[in-house]
Amino acid sequence: MLLLGLCIGLTLGIAIGLILVWLSRRDIVRKDEQMQLLEQEKTIVFDFVHNMAEAIGEGVDRHELFERVVHAAILSTGALSACIFERNGDLLKGVAVEGLFPPHRPLPESVKAKITSRANFVEQVLKSEVFKVGEGLVGRAANTGKGILIENALIDPRIIKHQDPALEVRSVIVVPISFLDRNLGVLAVVNPSDGGAFGKTDYSLVESLAEQAGLAIHNLDLMATQIEKNKLDVDLGLAYEIQSMLLPKTFPDVANLDMASIYQAAQKVGGDLFDVFGLGPNKVGIAIADVSGKGIPASLLMAICQSNLRHLAQNIESPAEVLRELNEVMLDETRPEMFVTIIYAVLDLDSDELVFARGGHELPILVHSEGDEIRVNLLPGEGMALGLVPDNIFITAITDIRMPFRKGDILTLYTDGVTEVTNSEGMEFCNKRLGDVIKSLHKRDSEEIAKGILDRISLFSGSESQSDDFTVVIAKHL
Repeated sequence: MLLLGLCIGLTLGIAIGLILVWLSRRDIVRKDEQMQLLEQEKTIVFDFVHNMAEAIGEGVDRHELFERVVHAAILSTGALSACIFERNGDLLKGVAVEGLFPPHRPLPESVKAKITSRANFVEQVLKSEVFKVGEGLVGRAANTGKGILIENALIDPRIIKHQDPALEVRSVIVVPISFLDRNLGVLAVVNPSDGGAFGKTDYSLVESLAEQAGLAIHNLDLMATQIEKNKLDVDLGLAYEIQSMLLPKTFPDVANLDMASIYQAAQKVGGDLFDVFGLGPNKVGIAIADVSGKGIPASLLMAICQSNLRHLAQNIESPAEVLRELNEVMLDETRPEMFVTIIYAVLDLDSDELVFARGGHELPILVHSEGDEIRVNLLPGEGMALGLVPDNIFITAITDIRMPFRKGDILTLYTDGVTEVTNSEGMEFCNKRLGDVIKSLHKRDSEEIAKGILDRISLFSGSESQSDDFTVVIAKHL
């Protein structure tokens, strides 16, 4: 009996040992399989990242990038179909689909009757579907930021059942596409091609692809933004060069006329323009304008306005007639939303006369000194902006204004950026304050008056930033 017991014990021990060895070998095999699956997933994800980087480098648009993501998802998982739903606010819309992807809502009878080419038609149906965030599986993934794996979709009540066998959903993976905390959309893959079900490994792979897709979409958007910014910088640089060439560097040498100017753009390129040019030994033309818009279009409009103004001014004496002719030119050159407000004035030092015409611009200020009496006059004048109305309307609203311009008189032209400067209480500097500043400095030369205007505006506005361009041109009769 003792010998029998020893034999039985030895047999059991060997059996247990063999079982343990078998289990150990099985664990090793499983670990090897897991390692192989991990390496396979790493390779797939690496290839996917490389493909996305190449796509961005090639300059593909957002839609083509989505299509590449969908195609990569199908190749990686062996799915029969896949789709990306892009998020826009609280809505999700199918934007890229490959394969016969089943619609997420029941097809109406009218739609079923039209199905001839299933793949093409279902794709059109899918791309017309819009889901709210939180609606259905797709909306839920977008809302929660968590993916969904349905191994057996045939018995899952959340899955829409279609009568067409080709639209049957057997297994599905739905994962959000996000970057940091921002949801960009949802990636869904349906039905493995081997007829089986998606597993946790497939889910992990699709989740990894979605993460990388989110990074790729973010990088594409970032690159598009940078390209647009670079283009804008080039545009602004060119516009700045155009504007710099337009602004006068010196004033005409006219006896008994002292001139100065201020030009400060709120941004790199402003919408203001001023010009001063000689019309004879003792005659000078002065123009100040405010062009709607910014950038290259505004700069080009300035250049057109200035070159035509100079040409017309050399051949036409009347400022109103000059602006009438200029309006005809600008009507052909301006976009519907663009226009130019302008004042064109002629100072004749031989006759001590000022003649000007106003095209919808700020009223000129004339400070007149006679003995101890100093008067500040806002010079009247009707008129409409250039480029808004045809000649037959424009001519009825513009006229020449004539008045004396004698020793000690100071003419100031300015843009609305000067008078609309605000302080911390929201009050505007206004043309009355501007006139008072000029009056208080009327004994100074033009440069000192210009500096005084800047100082008073700075004192008035305090820490408030400059929100608009401002330009001032000062002409003093010595």
